[in-house]
Amino acid sequence: MIIYKLYTDELEDVKIAEGFFDGWLNPPDENVHRKILSGSFKSFVAIHEEKKEIIGYINVISDGVLTAYIPFLEVISEYKGQGIGNKLVKMAIEEFKDYYMIDIVCDSDLVHFYEKMGMRKANAMIIRNYDKQSGE
Repeated sequence: MIIYKLYTDELEDVKIAEGFFDGWLNPPDENVHRKILSGSFKSFVAIHEEKKEIIGYINVISDGVLTAYIPFLEVISEYKGQGIGNKLVKMAIEEFKDYYMIDIVCDSDLVHFYEKMGMRKANAMIIRNYDKQSGE
């Protein structure tokens, strides 16, 4: 069974499953991953109850007033296609539904997924420092 929770310090002892940041040249380690979750304004996680491990997450950075930005939505590959990402996005949108804006920058192959969540395509500008992916 998959349970969904707001990430808090109480979940520090719940294992983070292997397989996040798939395809990254310099993926963050578990310590950096936990810093991402705890340092965000809000993070929601999907936990495999029997395995007691985090298998999906979404994090939100916000000013707490008008804006919310979603940097990461990830689900371990073996659990994709089960609605976990869908549920995490819905949780984040519900939490910030009264804000002026909820933004995400995504790859073109994910546009349709986010459109189904009620988002619309827009332009974005980015800088990526791939040598800094590990967070160290």
